[in-house]
Amino acid sequence: MTQEIIRSLSVRGLRYSYRVLPHDGRGEPAATEPVLVLGGALQGMYGWPQMDEHLGPLTDVVTADLPGMGTADPLPPGPAAAVLRDAVTAIVDDLGAPRINLFGFSYGAAIAFGWARHAPARVARLVLGGVPVHIGEAQRAYWRRAAARLAEGDQEGFAALAADGLMCLDPDRPVHRGELARRYVRRSFLHALRGDSPHTVDSLHRALEDRPEFTGGLSGVPALVFAGEHDTVTSPGRQREFAATIEGSRFLTLPESDHWVVLERSDEVAALVAGFLTRPLLPHQAAEPEPQALPYPDTDVWGGPRRTRPTVTPP
Repeated sequence: MTQEIIRSLSVRGLRYSYRVLPHDGRGEPAATEPVLVLGGALQGMYGWPQMDEHLGPLTDVVTADLPGMGTADPLPPGPAAAVLRDAVTAIVDDLGAPRINLFGFSYGAAIAFGWARHAPARVARLVLGGVPVHIGEAQRAYWRRAAARLAEGDQEGFAALAADGLMCLDPDRPVHRGELARRYVRRSFLHALRGDSPHTVDSLHRALEDRPEFTGGLSGVPALVFAGEHDTVTSPGRQREFAATIEGSRFLTLPESDHWVVLERSDEVAALVAGFLTRPLLPHQAAEPEPQALPYPDTDVWGGPRRTRPTVTPP
């Protein structure tokens, strides 16, 4: 097993760190540029084992506790986009990589998209999943109720409501491993609260008040956007509309999954990311987005023949 490397940095007086799992290709050169994986407060530098497994043999895998996440310092009051953008820039500079691949999920999708717009020449390829383009009033009301439970000292009630507000609970829309994901997210909220982490509550408030910017479009960066077909945080339709603002991007949905598709379809997501970051882009892929959905067709989302068909495990 390749020995991981932990590096500590600071930005605007805030301490944070990132982790590098060096490429373990058994003597083979890396298949692509290093990939920086960005998630939310519950997915810090140790929240992506499936990416280590699938991407480690291909390239360096970089994960981070950015300010406001994991073991890093809390974010100061006010908008956080500029601080987080500078934190990502410092990681890329410290890596010494001319270009990187970026994978951003949920809250991390906003950070990744913002950085790609800021420094498109430094992004080899971009993958965004569970993009919170739009948070409706019903969702906001759900999370306000969770915050009220916490203010009353009811940590269990807060964790249950906060987790449920991120998941599809409609019995007519089945979610693969949905109950397992639900229990995992609840435990994660409780663990963060009982570990005296300030980030869980702050992340909830930022989701309600500090809305990320997803406008302005993007060009010059090959991009893939994906969503769970039952995402109740932001509908796949709205995520598809967002993907259309990225020139030449691809959009697809993964079946029987919701916003927590990275838990419910972890292997499929990791394989999808690995494939997109390493397969050649064909000339026609600079055209307009072509919405697709999984299970996969005989030709893959990148336009070439499929080498192995990803398995979608039945519930």
